[in-house]
Amino acid sequence: MTELPSALAGGHPRRWRILAVLLVGAFLLPVDFSIVNVALPAIRDGLFASSGELQLVIALYAVAFAVLLITGGRLGDLLGRKAMFITGMAGFMLASAACGLAWSIHVLLAGRLLQGIAAALMSPQILASIPLVFPAAERSRALGYYGATAGFGIVVGQLLGGVLISLHPFGLTWETIFLVNLPVGALDLAAAAWLLPKVARSQGVRLDIPGVLVLTLGLALLVYPLVAGREAGWPQWTLWCLAASPPTLAAFVLIEYRLALRGGQPLFDVRLFANRTFSVGLGLSMMVYSSSAFFFSFAVYLQSGLHWDVLHAGLAVMPNAFGFLFGSLSVPRMVARFGNGAPMLGYGLGILGQGCVVALLLTGGGPGVVMFTGQAVAGLGLGLVFPSLLRIVLQDMAPTHAGMASGVLNTVIQLGPSLAVPIIGGVFFTVLGLSTDMVQYNHAFAAVLACIVATFLASLALIQLLRPSRG
Repeated sequence: MTELPSALAGGHPRRWRILAVLLVGAFLLPVDFSIVNVALPAIRDGLFASSGELQLVIALYAVAFAVLLITGGRLGDLLGRKAMFITGMAGFMLASAACGLAWSIHVLLAGRLLQGIAAALMSPQILASIPLVFPAAERSRALGYYGATAGFGIVVGQLLGGVLISLHPFGLTWETIFLVNLPVGALDLAAAAWLLPKVARSQGVRLDIPGVLVLTLGLALLVYPLVAGREAGWPQWTLWCLAASPPTLAAFVLIEYRLALRGGQPLFDVRLFANRTFSVGLGLSMMVYSSSAFFFSFAVYLQSGLHWDVLHAGLAVMPNAFGFLFGSLSVPRMVARFGNGAPMLGYGLGILGQGCVVALLLTGGGPGVVMFTGQAVAGLGLGLVFPSLLRIVLQDMAPTHAGMASGVLNTVIQLGPSLAVPIIGGVFFTVLGLSTDMVQYNHAFAAVLACIVATFLASLALIQLLRPSRG
């Protein structure tokens, strides 16, 4: 068992092995979010699921993941990040097995809910552990690897799902997208038990139960209607939930602020928002995930508009994926050279790449060299932005607040797609209307990309509020 050295200025001696263990978790969690999309038809046929139940297969994982991330981060602060990472990974494996072996849609839904809970326990420990084991000089590089892994997991999940379902090993179809987690998770669990540093449990520290309950309710009232509302046609209950969310979250802020003033131990110390870098960085982190609407609308555009099959639609995201990977791995050099200018460069590339595709679509063009080159440039820009923002948000955070801050950051990152897909994705269907004409599909997809460009332009203005940084 590896103990955490005290005051080790050069970082943990096994830090790169530790990072590899953490990155397996960073890869599995986003993959399991996106991989399900292509499996829904097979799940419908295999388990005789209704459209509402299929919607819950995605929503339960997303909602449980998002609403419990801050709690998971705080539990890591209180009980130790190694313990919570291992607990989360073990729970994720058990839940994946339940999903893969599900004999009914209700068993699958229960498994997806448990997957989301386990993911929320594991995910905050990854980001919070990096500052503990890496010296300041290497953190940008480590965060670059994290950003590359997490982002790559998002964009390749759909491709991986298409490949597994097309191959149907051992006669299985949709089951394979869950069962594939078991061997990977088992190896990582064994490595985590051996390599992750152990930190002594804090004495006399309690979990803020009222804060957990109020925050969970407030986030659930926000996230679940956004995830489930569009497919359900925005029934009245979704609007009531959305209206109730802001006052519930405001009540959470008030409860936590009063608890902190009394010298208590809040789930989240809202005074951290006084740190302008932290607050602005959170806003930018949410906004950068407006690009999630691209993957959603691109899949609809290719499969419904151009009638591409699942495998080829998955392959079409690879230019963006490889651009993202290259950009993420370039972050340490870019940050060392440009400081906060690194994400600004990324936004500029994103605007250039998506802007070229918008022009192509509006002039009647479609998939080809120009579109895929534009997507590679946009992916490169996004790859520069995401890890740079992680570093900016966490750079001044004290180790005692690392898990708390990581949980908030991960929650914001999860909220980004939850907001972007229904809002910007809704623009796609509004522009498309009832038309099946290819020109209208081009215009609808162009409208989505124009919204993403507008978000990046707003981010360029907001990033000016960050304090100067050179590395």
